[in-house]
Amino acid sequence: MTSNQTKVYWTVFTVSDWKIYVAATKRGICYVGSPNQPFDELEKWVNKKIPLALLVQSSVHLQSATSELTQYILGERRTFTVEKDLIGTDFQQAVWQASAEIPYGETRNYSEVAEQIGRPNAIRAVGTAIGANPLLFIIPCHRIVAKNGGLAGFRAGIDVKKMLLQLEIKNNT
Repeated sequence: MTSNQTKVYWTVFTVSDWKIYVAATKRGICYVGSPNQPFDELEKWVNKKIPLALLVQSSVHLQSATSELTQYILGERRTFTVEKDLIGTDFQQAVWQASAEIPYGETRNYSEVAEQIGRPNAIRAVGTAIGANPLLFIIPCHRIVAKNGGLAGFRAGIDVKKMLLQLEIKNNT
């Protein structure tokens, strides 16, 4: 390891029959994996987004993040307070910020997000940016649906998206 090599701390935790890998840099959480996916998903993302990073297993560095994610998935938390290190283009960052502003238990469609960021014709690009969201659950891209209200794609799968939306609706009353 060189002295300026970026360390990416990672751990895996289990909640509701889901095994989830999470990772963080010294600036904050940078990745939340899809439930029950292999370590390879995290490793590929790190190699693409933070080339030459050193992966270091450390549950201590991710204790706050795993605690908040567990609370959210169990319906005991609506917002996240952990520091984030979002790695993406300016456009992706704008889409993710708009997604983060969608209130718990509510949804928006891709067109509404495109309008919100001032790019009304970029609906497909919004969908692509949402698909690249590295912080599942924390950046609530599951709250973005098709214009007809249908559950369009989701990195963790439509079943997970449906479960998260139902959880939020149930806990939002």
